[in-house]
Amino acid sequence: MTQTIFAEAFVPLKLANRSLLYKAIAVLIGTALLAVSSWISVPMIPVPVTMQTFAVTMVGALYGWRLGGITVIAWLLQSFVGLPVLADGTPGQIAFAGPTAGYLLSFPVVAAFVGLLAERGLTRNPFTAFGVMLMGNALCLALGGAWLANMIGFEKAWVFGVAPFIIGGVLKSALAAATIEMLRRSGIRLS
Repeated sequence: MTQTIFAEAFVPLKLANRSLLYKAIAVLIGTALLAVSSWISVPMIPVPVTMQTFAVTMVGALYGWRLGGITVIAWLLQSFVGLPVLADGTPGQIAFAGPTAGYLLSFPVVAAFVGLLAERGLTRNPFTAFGVMLMGNALCLALGGAWLANMIGFEKAWVFGVAPFIIGGVLKSALAAATIEMLRRSGIRLS
């Protein structure tokens, strides 16, 4: 049964068996996608609306749990050393000390979680892919909201850092599931 599920998994880039150079290039491309997704931003206080969770879940689903998590960590490290890869170009040292830190720290966990479920075959149809992406977005909101609640209290964290992002999370999950389905139907095979 387990082998059947793994055989039906849809991780189209199949990066696990690639050379180190190929994986490094994939990480650079992934961090560029994550940076661009950060720049698509609607300012809100205390946390902006971005396409980051869409990109984080896609990187996880397409790269698998290990390389997906590594790619997101590399992107966060780029931010930490001062590259303008986060929303509004905020340097990592500031972002990791502020209200967005919990969301940022959740991103590698979310990418790895989504990647693990993709490797288990749960993104092979649009309905389960939507569920996987939705769980990834919910995990991000839960971890980010918990950090924010520690800073400003539970009620304010819910009002300002979780509730306004639920509809966006659902929409981004649907978009990610549709993108995965489009890739699956196109027969993409990069391995």
